[in-house]
Amino acid sequence: SSDRCPSRASHRCNNGQSPEGQLGVRSKHLHWTADVARAINCNVRTVRRLRQRYRETGWTADRPRSGRPRVITPAQDRYIRISHLRDRYRIATTTARVTPGTHNPSISAQTVPNRLREAGLRA
Repeated sequence: SSDRCPSRASHRCNNGQSPEGQLGVRSKHLHWTADVARAINCNVRTVRRLRQRYRETGWTADRPRSGRPRVITPAQDRYIRISHLRDRYRIATTTARVTPGTHNPSISAQTVPNRLREAGLRA
């Protein structure tokens, strides 16, 4: 659909790719939002939002969110992940009880499956 390209300048990222290139679209001439959405099989609103985010920040990655801070440290995250890789039948409550910590000595049993899920492991 190169005949439908708008006359405005093409947007570029830091690495020389257009926003469409970051989204995995191969064609150089997909400037219309609907064309991009169809090519990457997602909603038009998603493409519109990503383009808006790119215009505002120069990047399409998620913005930082406000919310409750993490209770456990990256070292404790690593310990949970490694201990469950070593012993796959370990119960989450056991891991929560024995996870070492200096600032927060006890972590919730629900935190363990949450962190394992984030790491791509089954709890």
